[in-house]
Amino acid sequence: MSTLIIVIHIIVCLFLIGIVLIQGGKGAELGSAFGGGSSQTLFGARGAATVLSKITTIMAVIFMITSLILTVLSAKQPSVVKSSVIPAEEKKEQVPLGGVTPQPQGIQPTAPEKAPQEKPTKK
Repeated sequence: MSTLIIVIHIIVCLFLIGIVLIQGGKGAELGSAFGGGSSQTLFGARGAATVLSKITTIMAVIFMITSLILTVLSAKQPSVVKSSVIPAEEKKEQVPLGGVTPQPQGIQPTAPEKAPQEKPTKK
């Protein structure tokens, strides 16, 4: 499904680029771009502007729709690449320079339990 939309999107992009490049500025007519002497040689006097404008508008709308569809599809798919370019640092226990590990706040250190002493046996 997404492959079909990507292909449509690329084709629309190429058509949109071509149509925009064919269109002339406000002062230039399409006929003069191809060497025609008058502005009525291609599409009539006003025909080129309306036809190319409509095609440009249609292609721009299709481009926006395919862009939105591709965005929604990519957001729903799980990420294929789980690794990062920046390597993750290994977590090591950091012991401060005195050898004493800090106690989390709110927890009071307790004295270690004494092991029961054994009674000496007579031999």
